[in-house]
Amino acid sequence: MDINNKIATRDSYGKKLAQLGKVNERIVVLDADLAEATKTSIFAKEFPERFFDMGIAEQDMISTAAGMATCGLIPYASTFAIFATGRGYDQIRNSICYPKLNVKICATHAGISVGEDGATHQMLEDISLMRGLPNMTVISVSDDTQTKWAVEQISKIEGPVYLRLGRLASPVIYEEEQKFEIGKGIQIGEGTDVAIISTGLMVSEAIKAQEDLKKQGIKTRVIDIHTIKPIDKEIIIKAAKEVKTIITIEDHSIIGGLGSAVCEVLSENYPKKVIRLGVKDTFGKSGKAEKLLEYFELSKEGIIKEILK
Repeated sequence: MDINNKIATRDSYGKKLAQLGKVNERIVVLDADLAEATKTSIFAKEFPERFFDMGIAEQDMISTAAGMATCGLIPYASTFAIFATGRGYDQIRNSICYPKLNVKICATHAGISVGEDGATHQMLEDISLMRGLPNMTVISVSDDTQTKWAVEQISKIEGPVYLRLGRLASPVIYEEEQKFEIGKGIQIGEGTDVAIISTGLMVSEAIKAQEDLKKQGIKTRVIDIHTIKPIDKEIIIKAAKEVKTIITIEDHSIIGGLGSAVCEVLSENYPKKVIRLGVKDTFGKSGKAEKLLEYFELSKEGIIKEILK
């Protein structure tokens, strides 16, 4: 992991989307008056005839994307996570997931790491909402390399996808040649003391904790669950059998997100205690993203503190 090379996944999304537009003419992009922030503006400059700014009308954007999908296009609908899944939930459920239409909902600014925008804009329930929908694939990416893979890969699968992206710049974890597969987690390290099962922005924090814990003689493995649904049951059960302690961490509520998904897998297949780190049934706060991660104990220090207990 290159801690000095930090890139926000929303930036990676915008750049890769524009590249993808050159090789796939079926791709169209919709945004809800936030193109500069979601970085879809890069695509808009390259392909103005295939970009649609729907204004501050998220429900209209989702429904329009559904209509475009029925015509054989591949719509990428983008806005902040709070608006995409909050305001657009009914349309996602009934207009996209129910008929299983080929729409890609790419939501940026998820989690408390949105920072100063505060609790009203910090979406902590989106994974819970989206993974509960039939036919929906849910992906939460951790770095630049993984994001570029996901943006392209979801264009190749048929059906609804929710792609979760962040605002905060995060370290590049993976080399360009890293292989990814939808529904397959990635194990980093072979530690048998603790497994830190993480997703999105929290993967880099988990790796930082892993490195510090190694100095203290604690053997840790990090598992990157980039696909929340369908989740990789095999890698989770394997970890439960091989390590003493399971910890999950996510920039999301502990209710309904990654932690809940891991508990569901283990309760049905290999019962084991799981410690869930995340936002504990509360709203976020306004402040610097890094300070908020510390406040909610989602930084490497928070992970280490919980493990040392």
